[in-house]
Amino acid sequence: MANAPVQRMSQLMAKTLRDDPADAEVLSHKLLVRAGYVRRTAAGIWSWLPLGKKVLSNIERIVREEMDAIGAQEVTLPALLPREPYEATGRWDEYGAELFRLQDRKGGDYLLGPTHEEIFTLLVKDQCSSYKDLPVILYQIQNKFRDEARPRAGILRGREFLMKDSYSFDTEDEGLARSYALHRQAYQRVFERLGLDYRIVAATAGAMGGSKSEEFLAPAEAGEDTFADCPNCDFAANTEAISYELQPVDGSAVPAAEEIPTPDTPTIETLAASLGVPASATLKNLLVKVDGEIVAVGVPGDREVDMGKVEEHFAPATVEMVTESDFAARADLVRGYVGPQGLEKVTYIADPRVAPGTAWITGANKDGMHAKNVVAGRDFEVEEYVDVVVVQEGDPCPKCGTGLKLDRAIEIGHIFQLGRKYADALKLDVLGQNGKPVRVTMGSYGIGVSRAVAALAEQTADEKGLCWPAEVAPADVHVVAAGKALQTELALEVSDKLSAAGLRVLVDDRAGVSPGVKFTDAELMGVPKILVAGRRSGEGIVELKDRRTGEREELTVEEALTRLTA
Repeated sequence: MANAPVQRMSQLMAKTLRDDPADAEVLSHKLLVRAGYVRRTAAGIWSWLPLGKKVLSNIERIVREEMDAIGAQEVTLPALLPREPYEATGRWDEYGAELFRLQDRKGGDYLLGPTHEEIFTLLVKDQCSSYKDLPVILYQIQNKFRDEARPRAGILRGREFLMKDSYSFDTEDEGLARSYALHRQAYQRVFERLGLDYRIVAATAGAMGGSKSEEFLAPAEAGEDTFADCPNCDFAANTEAISYELQPVDGSAVPAAEEIPTPDTPTIETLAASLGVPASATLKNLLVKVDGEIVAVGVPGDREVDMGKVEEHFAPATVEMVTESDFAARADLVRGYVGPQGLEKVTYIADPRVAPGTAWITGANKDGMHAKNVVAGRDFEVEEYVDVVVVQEGDPCPKCGTGLKLDRAIEIGHIFQLGRKYADALKLDVLGQNGKPVRVTMGSYGIGVSRAVAALAEQTADEKGLCWPAEVAPADVHVVAAGKALQTELALEVSDKLSAAGLRVLVDDRAGVSPGVKFTDAELMGVPKILVAGRRSGEGIVELKDRRTGEREELTVEEALTRLTA
């Protein structure tokens, strides 16, 4: 924008810090606070200061431009929402403790919106009555709310966060597929413009429901998601979404099951050591309660149960571990010696690795006793096979069999083909071409706008501080006056010229601040170009530094202006 106003640091609300905040756990949290971009208001609740707001707004602008480019229409819906639509879809209960619930003075139930599928569905139901009104894509950029049990990692995992959520409405599945593809392509353009390194991976639908689902993940040590990448083919998935085909084996030659004494072996480790067998030869049986009913989960002894997958499978039911009192109430359940054979009044599910025909050493349901040659499908039945193990580095790729590589990442986007879950619950129909009602099919698509700020900080920062890509940076140039009046005068003169040329300029004109502190702050704040009016200001010479590469060169003022405005 021409004649963009120069932002003087002498007037800027941005207090930098030399030390990391005591509660900061990840790099983005440390640097965004130290550089004066955000400040903590309460646990999981953040205030955006001027520099942070500029970065946030730049990301909003990019998201908005790419959404508009696919024909999406922007609206703003309320964040305070009534209970009834969420009760109709079941999500009032499914969301559990993470949903912010409140009551008005008359006792009416409300919530603070985590996502808006229900409300957008009702909006379209009110506004669209014919197939001629569709397809339509609607979106908003709005604060969302989630009652995190343990807010952490600064703005990465907050209780209030800024999100772009959009929703597509079509009369046919082919239309939904097209809307989904449009969003997928738009998201790729968004994240490329942001300068993020990202991966598109298969994902689970979770509480959103629906069929096809993909996540956009930004690899980073601070990430809470783990994804698997195949080095040999194009397979990539969140580890929670990886599934394997059931592959039965021939167990007809396995001898009959036999109980063996194994005193003092209540764990897989003690059992394997006592018998001199690998843990992979044993069968681990984890007991949980699903809405109060006991369920046994069977996995190979050398693998851990992924409780997130178990909870996902049984959602919206409540899953919890069994307790001492549960064992006390069931004499047939012997702690440390549970086996699937002969279990009564217990639902038994297992990982596909416990395939029909596989033989195991497992508990004999007697204290100090195990059984060997226990064959799945012969000595016990699996009621349902579910992928429930924690995926490990080197596990075979479900597509080509090559060992998988694992990495941590931050979820920055998620797209879903919801289908008719919400349209069915809220009876969203339009009149079709034949004059008969047609049930609408939907897609849901989210981008974590505030989370993208943290993801960029995690991926681009260096040992000196933040290092923003040009399109999201709070300024194009950070001009530093290195102390004296002559240098400050030149810095302000150059800043005005750069601003007149349409550049966004931040100038450090603070009096009484040493050049060393100014240079340190410039590195910390991470503007792409740093222009220093220093010791050769009297000659009209300035120093131009690239924040990312560290390259420096001395130029005349006119050369610097030409270089920066090229």
